[in-house]
Amino acid sequence: MSTIRCDGLSARLGGREVLRDVTLDLTARTIAVVGDNGSGKSTFARLVAGLLPRSAGELTVRGLDPDRDAAELRRRVALVLSNPDAQIVMPVVADDVGFSLRTERLSKAERAERVARALARFALADVADRPAHDLSGGQKQLLALCGAFIREPDLVVADEPTAFLDARNARRVAGHLLADTGHALILATHDLALARRCDAAVLFAEGSVSAAGAAFDVVDAYERALRC
Repeated sequence: MSTIRCDGLSARLGGREVLRDVTLDLTARTIAVVGDNGSGKSTFARLVAGLLPRSAGELTVRGLDPDRDAAELRRRVALVLSNPDAQIVMPVVADDVGFSLRTERLSKAERAERVARALARFALADVADRPAHDLSGGQKQLLALCGAFIREPDLVVADEPTAFLDARNARRVAGHLLADTGHALILATHDLALARRCDAAVLFAEGSVSAAGAAFDVVDAYERALRC
Protein backbone atom coordinates (compact mmCIF):
# COMPACT_ATOMS: atom_id res chain seq x y z
CA MET A 1 0.00 0.00 0.00
CA SER A 2 1.21 3.50 -0.80
CA THR A 3 1.92 5.76 2.14
CA ILE A 4 0.87 8.73 0.00
CA ARG A 5 -0.52 8.82 -3.50
CA CYS A 6 -1.61 12.03 -5.19
CA ASP A 7 -2.32 13.12 -8.74
CA GLY A 8 -2.63 16.77 -9.73
CA LEU A 9 -3.03 17.79 -6.08
CA SER A 10 -3.51 21.53 -5.55
CA ALA A 11 -4.51 23.73 -2.62
CA ARG A 12 -5.48 27.36 -2.13
CA LEU A 13 -5.18 29.48 1.02
CA GLY A 14 -6.62 32.99 1.23
CA GLY A 15 -7.38 32.98 -2.47
CA ARG A 16 -3.78 32.13 -3.36
CA GLU A 17 -2.62 28.84 -4.84
CA VAL A 18 0.02 27.52 -2.44
CA LEU A 19 0.31 23.98 -3.80
CA ARG A 20 -0.17 23.03 -7.42
CA ASP A 21 -0.21 19.93 -9.57
CA VAL A 22 1.55 17.62 -7.09
CA THR A 23 1.80 14.03 -8.32
CA LEU A 24 3.51 11.44 -6.12
CA ASP A 25 3.33 7.74 -5.27
CA LEU A 26 5.42 7.03 -2.18
CA THR A 27 5.57 3.67 -0.42
CA ALA A 28 8.48 4.33 1.98
CA ARG A 29 7.76 4.06 5.70
CA THR A 30 9.49 7.33 6.61
CA ILE A 31 9.24 10.31 4.26
CA ALA A 32 10.89 13.69 4.80
CA VAL A 33 9.34 16.80 3.26
CA VAL A 34 11.88 19.59 2.75
CA GLY A 35 12.10 22.99 1.13
CA ASP A 36 12.39 26.70 1.82
CA ASN A 37 9.90 28.65 3.92
CA GLY A 38 6.78 29.15 1.85
CA SER A 39 7.64 26.29 -0.51
CA GLY A 40 4.47 24.34 0.31
CA LYS A 41 5.87 21.62 2.55
CA SER A 42 3.75 22.45 5.63
CA THR A 43 0.65 22.84 3.47
CA PHE A 44 1.34 19.40 2.00
CA ALA A 45 1.77 17.88 5.49
CA ARG A 46 -1.52 19.40 6.64
CA LEU A 47 -3.34 18.14 3.56
CA VAL A 48 -2.05 14.65 4.33
CA ALA A 49 -3.25 14.98 7.93
CA GLY A 50 -6.70 16.05 6.78
CA LEU A 51 -6.42 19.54 8.26
CA LEU A 52 -6.80 21.42 4.97
CA PRO A 53 -9.08 20.79 1.98
CA ARG A 54 -7.60 20.34 -1.47
CA SER A 55 -8.80 22.56 -4.30
CA ALA A 56 -8.08 20.05 -7.07
CA GLY A 57 -6.62 16.64 -7.74
CA GLU A 58 -6.66 13.26 -6.02
CA LEU A 59 -5.10 12.28 -2.69
CA THR A 60 -5.01 9.03 -0.73
CA VAL A 61 -3.21 8.58 2.57
CA ARG A 62 -2.60 4.95 3.56
CA GLY A 63 -5.43 4.09 1.21
CA LEU A 64 -7.84 6.70 2.62
CA ASP A 65 -9.24 9.79 0.92
CA PRO A 66 -9.05 12.70 3.41
CA ASP A 67 -12.34 14.10 2.10
CA ARG A 68 -14.43 10.92 1.87
CA ASP A 69 -12.81 9.06 4.80
CA ALA A 70 -12.27 11.98 7.20
CA ALA A 71 -13.37 10.17 10.38
CA GLU A 72 -11.25 7.09 9.68
CA LEU A 73 -8.27 9.26 8.78
CA ARG A 74 -8.55 11.13 12.10
CA ARG A 75 -8.59 7.79 13.90
CA ARG A 76 -5.53 6.44 12.14
CA VAL A 77 -3.36 9.57 11.79
CA ALA A 78 -1.65 11.50 14.58
CA LEU A 79 -0.27 15.02 14.21
CA VAL A 80 2.79 16.49 15.95
CA LEU A 81 3.47 20.23 15.61
CA SER A 82 6.50 22.41 16.28
CA ASN A 83 4.78 24.13 19.23
CA PRO A 84 3.63 21.50 21.77
CA ASP A 85 1.61 24.10 23.70
CA ALA A 86 -0.87 23.99 20.81
CA GLN A 87 -1.46 20.29 21.54
CA ILE A 88 -1.60 20.24 25.35
CA VAL A 89 -5.24 20.41 26.38
CA MET A 90 -5.37 19.08 29.95
CA PRO A 91 -3.72 20.70 32.98
CA VAL A 92 -1.97 17.58 34.33
CA VAL A 93 0.52 15.46 32.38
CA ALA A 94 -1.14 12.07 32.89
CA ASP A 95 -4.59 13.49 32.18
CA ASP A 96 -3.34 15.04 28.95
CA VAL A 97 -2.00 11.68 27.76
CA GLY A 98 -5.24 9.96 28.76
CA PHE A 99 -7.27 12.55 26.87
CA SER A 100 -6.00 11.04 23.62
CA LEU A 101 -7.86 7.81 24.50
CA ARG A 102 -11.23 9.53 24.99
CA THR A 103 -12.81 7.94 21.92
CA GLU A 104 -11.71 4.38 22.77
CA ARG A 105 -13.92 2.07 24.77
CA LEU A 106 -11.56 1.19 27.61
CA SER A 107 -12.18 0.35 31.23
CA LYS A 108 -10.67 2.65 33.83
CA ALA A 109 -8.00 0.04 34.56
CA GLU A 110 -7.16 -0.43 30.88
CA ARG A 111 -6.89 3.31 30.36
CA ALA A 112 -4.62 3.73 33.39
CA GLU A 113 -2.39 0.89 32.19
CA ARG A 114 -2.07 2.36 28.68
CA VAL A 115 -1.26 5.80 30.10
CA ALA A 116 1.36 4.42 32.51
CA ARG A 117 3.04 2.43 29.73
CA ALA A 118 3.12 5.45 27.41
CA LEU A 119 4.52 7.76 30.10
CA ALA A 120 7.30 5.27 30.82
CA ARG A 121 8.13 4.95 27.12
CA PHE A 122 8.60 8.71 26.78
CA ALA A 123 10.45 9.14 30.11
CA LEU A 124 7.57 11.14 31.63
CA ALA A 125 6.53 8.82 34.44
CA ASP A 126 8.29 10.98 37.06
CA VAL A 127 6.29 14.07 36.03
CA ALA A 128 2.92 12.34 35.55
CA ASP A 129 1.23 14.42 38.27
CA ARG A 130 2.84 17.75 37.40
CA PRO A 131 1.11 20.65 35.63
CA ALA A 132 1.65 20.09 31.93
CA HIS A 133 2.49 23.71 31.15
CA ASP A 134 5.22 23.75 33.82
CA LEU A 135 7.33 21.26 31.87
CA SER A 136 10.43 22.24 29.94
CA GLY A 137 10.16 22.71 26.19
CA GLY A 138 11.70 19.31 25.54
CA GLN A 139 9.37 17.59 28.00
CA LYS A 140 6.37 19.29 26.42
CA GLN A 141 7.32 17.97 22.99
CA LEU A 142 7.76 14.49 24.47
CA LEU A 143 4.31 14.89 26.02
CA ALA A 144 2.89 15.79 22.60
CA LEU A 145 4.53 12.67 21.16
CA CYS A 146 3.23 10.59 24.03
CA GLY A 147 -0.32 11.78 23.36
CA ALA A 148 0.10 10.97 19.67
CA PHE A 149 1.66 7.53 20.03
CA ILE A 150 -0.62 6.25 22.79
CA ARG A 151 -3.30 6.03 20.09
CA GLU A 152 -1.10 3.57 18.15
CA PRO A 153 -1.50 5.53 14.89
CA ASP A 154 -0.99 4.07 11.45
CA LEU A 155 0.67 7.31 10.33
CA VAL A 156 2.33 10.19 12.19
CA VAL A 157 2.49 13.57 10.45
CA ALA A 158 5.12 15.77 12.11
CA ASP A 159 5.51 19.43 11.10
CA GLU A 160 8.87 20.83 12.31
CA PRO A 161 8.77 18.76 15.54
CA THR A 162 12.36 19.65 16.54
CA ALA A 163 12.32 23.33 15.53
CA PHE A 164 12.52 24.79 19.06
CA LEU A 165 14.45 22.02 20.82
CA ASP A 166 18.04 21.79 21.99
CA ALA A 167 20.25 19.08 20.52
CA ARG A 168 19.60 16.53 23.28
CA ASN A 169 15.82 16.79 23.12
CA ALA A 170 15.80 16.98 19.33
CA ARG A 171 17.69 13.68 19.29
CA ARG A 172 15.17 12.11 21.68
CA VAL A 173 12.19 13.28 19.66
CA ALA A 174 13.77 12.13 16.40
CA GLY A 175 14.47 8.72 17.90
CA HIS A 176 10.82 8.21 18.79
CA LEU A 177 9.56 9.45 15.42
CA LEU A 178 11.91 7.27 13.36
CA ALA A 179 11.67 4.12 15.48
CA ASP A 180 9.92 1.29 13.65
CA THR A 181 6.95 0.72 15.94
CA GLY A 182 4.47 -0.04 13.18
CA HIS A 183 3.76 3.53 12.10
CA ALA A 184 4.62 5.41 8.91
CA LEU A 185 6.00 8.95 9.18
CA ILE A 186 5.62 12.13 7.15
CA LEU A 187 8.18 14.61 8.48
CA ALA A 188 8.22 18.24 7.32
CA THR A 189 11.53 19.66 8.50
CA HIS A 190 14.35 22.15 7.93
CA ASP A 191 16.72 19.80 9.77
CA LEU A 192 18.49 18.21 6.81
CA ALA A 193 20.48 15.78 8.95
CA LEU A 194 17.18 14.49 10.31
CA ALA A 195 15.66 14.39 6.82
CA ARG A 196 18.56 12.22 5.65
CA ARG A 197 17.61 9.59 8.23
CA CYS A 198 14.28 9.00 6.49
CA ASP A 199 13.83 6.42 3.75
CA ALA A 200 12.52 8.86 1.13
CA ALA A 201 12.18 12.61 0.71
CA VAL A 202 10.19 15.14 -1.29
CA LEU A 203 11.61 18.58 -2.09
CA PHE A 204 9.11 21.40 -2.59
CA ALA A 205 9.85 24.71 -4.33
CA GLU A 206 7.29 27.46 -4.93
CA GLY A 207 4.35 25.12 -4.33
CA SER A 208 5.48 22.31 -6.63
CA VAL A 209 7.56 19.15 -6.28
CA SER A 210 11.14 19.81 -7.32
CA ALA A 211 12.51 16.34 -6.54
CA ALA A 212 11.42 13.06 -4.94
CA GLY A 213 13.24 9.84 -4.22
CA ALA A 214 15.73 8.40 -1.76
CA ALA A 215 16.18 10.82 1.13
CA PHE A 216 19.96 11.06 0.86
CA ASP A 217 19.81 11.91 -2.86
CA VAL A 218 17.02 14.48 -2.53
CA VAL A 219 18.61 16.24 0.44
CA ASP A 220 21.99 16.32 -1.32
CA ALA A 221 20.36 17.93 -4.37
CA TYR A 222 18.69 20.51 -2.14
CA GLU A 223 21.96 21.37 -0.40
CA ARG A 224 23.73 21.78 -3.74
CA ALA A 225 20.99 24.18 -4.85
CA LEU A 226 21.38 26.18 -1.64
CA ARG A 227 25.06 26.73 -2.38
CA CYS A 228 24.34 28.22 -5.82
